Amino acid sequence: MLEKLRLAPSFHLHPLTLLSFSSRPLPRTLQPFVQFFAGNVQPYKFILPPTWKQARVANILSGNYCQPKCAEPWVEVKFEDEKQGKVQVVASPLIRLTNKPNATIEDIGSPEKLIASLGPFVTGNTFDPEELLETSVEKLGDQTYYKYVLETPYALTGTHNLAKATAKGNTVVLFVVSANDKQWQTSEETLKAVLNSFEV
Repeated sequence: MLEKLRLAPSFHLHPLTLLSFSSRPLPRTLQPFVQFFAGNVQPYKFILPPTWKQARVANILSGNYCQPKCAEPWVEVKFEDEKQGKVQVVASPLIRLTNKPNATIEDIGSPEKLIASLGPFVTGNTFDPEELLETSVEKLGDQTYYKYVLETPYALTGTHNLAKATAKGNTVVLFVVSANDKQWQTSEETLKAVLNSFEV
C-alpha cells in the first residue's frame, strides 16, 4: 500500500518508487520513476527520474528569514541531476499578486501577466518578455495551470526553462524545470514529462 507523504517545513524527502503515475504517456527514462508528495503551503506532487537528488536551498531563498509573515516568494524545494537539469518549487504569497483572497490563477490575470511578476524566479535573475516562446493553459479537475516555455540565454538557471503555475488558498505555486543546452539536447522529453507531472 502506498502512502502519500505530507512533509513538515523542515522535511527530508522520502521517495516512493512507482510504476505508473497518470494517464499521460511517459518516456522510458521515467520508468520506474520517483513521485514526491510535499508542500509547506499546499501539498503538491511531481515525478522525477530516480537519479535526481535533493539540492540544498539557501536560507535567504527559503523564506525562513522572514517567517511567519513575508510577502516575498520563497523556494520550497530543489532537485537536480548533473546530466539532465534542475527543478525547483517556488511559492509566492497571493497578496503579492492580488488583493482578492483565495483567488484563482485566472483572477490574478493572464499567463503573460503572471510570468511578468514571477519570471525572475524562473530565470534566477531578470525576465525579458522576448524570452517567452510559448504559453498555454491546462485544466486538471477544478485547478487551472499556466504553462510556459522560455529560452533564456542569460538566465542563471539555464538556457532552457519550463514553468507551470497555479494558485490555491493564499499561495501561488510555481514549478520550474531548467536545463543548459547540453542537458536539453539529451533530456528535453524527460524534462517536459517532469513538468507535466506537477499537480497541486
